Amino acid sequence: MSKGNGKSEGHLHLERRDLKGEDLERELPAADGVEEAAPGAAAAEVGAPSLSETEKLKGERDALLDRLARLQAEFDNARKRAAREQQDFREFAAAEVIKNFLPTLDSFERALKAGSADAGDFRSGVELIYRQFQDALQKIGVQPIAALGQAFDPRVHEAIEMVDTTEVPDHHVFDELQRGYKYKERLLRPAMVRVARNSSG
Repeated sequence: MSKGNGKSEGHLHLERRDLKGEDLERELPAADGVEEAAPGAAAAEVGAPSLSETEKLKGERDALLDRLARLQAEFDNARKRAAREQQDFREFAAAEVIKNFLPTLDSFERALKAGSADAGDFRSGVELIYRQFQDALQKIGVQPIAALGQAFDPRVHEAIEMVDTTEVPDHHVFDELQRGYKYKERLLRPAMVRVARNSSG
């Protein structure tokens, strides 16, 4: 019975195997077809770009590189143009300043040609030149700093010496050794001064 059962179980087992084999045989062609189709589908999804796509990308790259080169050239030209305009402006400004001093130079030449002029004429000529020079400075915005008799201001005065005197109030400028100048509210140089020191203050 047990043997019979064993045989029958073995037979059944074989039958199942046969059935499975048949099922596999039936299903394998379909599976093979799927496997063959799958690589093609994957290639279609991921696939390398076609020749026309590559050429298109190369064309876009070349266009971008050309545009970049053009922009760089335009930027370089604009930079050079701005530098040239700045230089032209500086030269124009310098020319205007120089023109203001030409009359002073003319006066110096006339004074030198006079040669044997007496002391009075010479002094008058020098005073005229000095006034012309001051006028030229004023036209371009240069102003002298008031110092003599003024209260000492460390922003525009440079104290060289303290002098004991009662001629001017304490901490006021007693003497101006070198005149200071401003250019449109900017300090060009401070006035070099001697400052009074006294107790009557």
